[in-house]
Amino acid sequence: MSETYEFELTHDIDLAATPEQVWAAIATGPGIDSWFMGRNEVEPRVGGETRMSMPGFDATGTVTAYEPGRRFAYRSPAAEDGTFMAFEYLIEARDGGSTALRLVHSGILGADWESEYDALKKGNPLYLRTLAQYLEHFDGRHAVPVAAFGPQQADQDVVWAGIGRALHLRKDVQEGDEVRLTFDGREIRGVVDTALEPSFLGVRTDNALLRFVGRNGFILTGHHVFADIDQAEAEAAWGAWLTEVFR
Repeated sequence: MSETYEFELTHDIDLAATPEQVWAAIATGPGIDSWFMGRNEVEPRVGGETRMSMPGFDATGTVTAYEPGRRFAYRSPAAEDGTFMAFEYLIEARDGGSTALRLVHSGILGADWESEYDALKKGNPLYLRTLAQYLEHFDGRHAVPVAAFGPQQADQDVVWAGIGRALHLRKDVQEGDEVRLTFDGREIRGVVDTALEPSFLGVRTDNALLRFVGRNGFILTGHHVFADIDQAEAEAAWGAWLTEVFR
């Protein structure tokens, strides 16, 4: 039997949004599309199905708790080796119309559990930061998720050097720094909203939350575009952009 590892991670964040706004963001498909991964669907009931799809990956789950404005949870089916993941969101209203959100991410990881655990421990807070940006700057709007993959690089130093040049960023990038890049023949300007090298860079523009993820020489985008675009065309264009950056 392969080695497995049971885990539980807890993350807390204060959000400048009402519990109702937070619920719409975490417990509906279009809301989840606007800050998490891929295209999502949620059947709004206990026992309902959740579905997430992105290039090369599809996942389903079952809703295990559905209490609007208070608690939402779901878990994936167990694989043959017993591995699974479960997500629980706990919502608490705060004074002034704000909300405290707790994410409990638990489950069983497989043989490569150390690397998986490290990625989850670092990745979960980044998604929650994107959720906060979404609720603050794009609440009430829904995004088209854009996932694109670039060519494998020697290491993450090469990845971030390339992204930094393409975005005209200084080496010691800081949140609040201005960003300028050329994409699909036009200039895009924005501001760094999250800078956590060597794994994650977030840029906010007037109509998008651009997310660049790089680990161990691997680079991909997890953008959220708040405009009427064709998802497949956008993913192809960003894939071409990454290829050009790392030629």
